[in-house]
Amino acid sequence: TGNEFGHPEWLDFPRIGNNESYHYARRQFNLLDNHHLRYQQLNAFDADMNKLEDKYGWLAASPAYVSEKHEENKVIAFERANLLFVFNFNPDKSFPDYRVGIDQPGKYKIVLDTDSTDYGGHGRLNHNTEFFTDVQIQNNRPNSMLVYIPSRTAIVLASMDINK
Repeated sequence: TGNEFGHPEWLDFPRIGNNESYHYARRQFNLLDNHHLRYQQLNAFDADMNKLEDKYGWLAASPAYVSEKHEENKVIAFERANLLFVFNFNPDKSFPDYRVGIDQPGKYKIVLDTDSTDYGGHGRLNHNTEFFTDVQIQNNRPNSMLVYIPSRTAIVLASMDINK
């Protein structure tokens, strides 16, 4: 029950608690056709998240290793399925050289970024940038790297050295 992510109205799919009613089970797929709204960008993000899952299988992978939970910076980082997820929830502070710990050494590239113009973002990240790890312990991880993480942005980096 409640709102589906990105849906403008309350939804309630048939269930025992509403007597299996379809009354509020109306998805508005027509919103994609309205160019004044951002549903096309949300749909593109959803499609790319699903492609990322198809390629790396991160949803079915073992539980994530959370290496960063920084309350003051409002940054969370975790590893799962040979991917590094970095979230900056800070409303106004970007970090140009944020050190993030990671287990596997090597070269990484951005495979998804919420700031992409495809999703209605500002496009502040260059997807051709290569990130190289250092043998420097960070948050109990044997390696680390510096990343640029703009405010209110999440990035997913993949190892270019691990075939997937």
